[in-house]
Amino acid sequence: MSAPAGRSLQINRLWPLGWLICRRLLSGALVLLASATVTFFALRLTPGDPVRAVLGGPTANPTPETVARAIAEFGLDRPLPVQYLLHIGRLLRGDLGTSFSQHQQVSAVIAEQIGPTLWLTGSAVAVAWLLSTLSVLATARRGWALSAVGSAAETMAAALPQFWLGLVLLAVFAFGLRWFPPQSDGGFLGMVLPTLALAVPLAGFLAQVTRESFELALDQPFILSARMRGLGEGAVRWRHGLRHAALPGISLSAWAIGSLIGNAVLVEVIFSRPGLGRVLYQAVSVQDMPLTIGVTLVVTLVYVVASLAVDLLYILVDPRLKAKRT
Repeated sequence: MSAPAGRSLQINRLWPLGWLICRRLLSGALVLLASATVTFFALRLTPGDPVRAVLGGPTANPTPETVARAIAEFGLDRPLPVQYLLHIGRLLRGDLGTSFSQHQQVSAVIAEQIGPTLWLTGSAVAVAWLLSTLSVLATARRGWALSAVGSAAETMAAALPQFWLGLVLLAVFAFGLRWFPPQSDGGFLGMVLPTLALAVPLAGFLAQVTRESFELALDQPFILSARMRGLGEGAVRWRHGLRHAALPGISLSAWAIGSLIGNAVLVEVIFSRPGLGRVLYQAVSVQDMPLTIGVTLVVTLVYVVASLAVDLLYILVDPRLKAKRT
């Protein structure tokens, strides 16, 4: 094959992947714009006085002159459409503004707090996949009784509210048995309970989806072929059945990451953990508009990036899907 023909073939193979990335980036930009718009108007139309957050909260007693200066400084005296356009213009320049309540750049607040939240979310996703995989491999098609027990346990786990599970874990294992600290201290033990609170319900949901696909995969001809080649049952399940069964769960992982970051708001408050969850809770409480919008945008951005990563991983696990995503 000549060199030009080889380059042309390589371009043809990479084109679907490049087009997928471009589409995801464009849709991600639109999602970010929609998120910024909805959050801006929701906060501005919420009853209350955001100037109080600027001047020290509800206990502050500023003079009328101080209030007037704060309103002018943050542009709150301008018409709402003008405020919105100025806000979008700052976001396009990468300027998230200054926090009303913390009196520092929103980007600095987020940079300080995003690490613990991403670490908690990542550990929860990893533990959820581990638990769901072990449940499916250990119980699916292992006899009626064992399969029924596994399926029931997965259904119960998926139905658990994460904040309720966090409270139960805190009461039993922190205050009752005293195995883990009630407040996260940044160490390994402080990560266990909040991680389980987020991971267990997600594991139940992933296991339900994976179990159905796994049982269907075990009936496919390629499984029979693998067994006829002398592969053991464990190798057949792990190397062949699970790879195909994991595809639906992988496609839902982007949604799972976004859901976990959202639920981390309550979990971080329950376990007194640092992170974006506590920052968002405090910002909404005092109507800190720049900080609330900044955190919301970062959470949305994480979801967009996770969606793109999941699409690429999906193609990596099953390259045959590349042609279907053009």
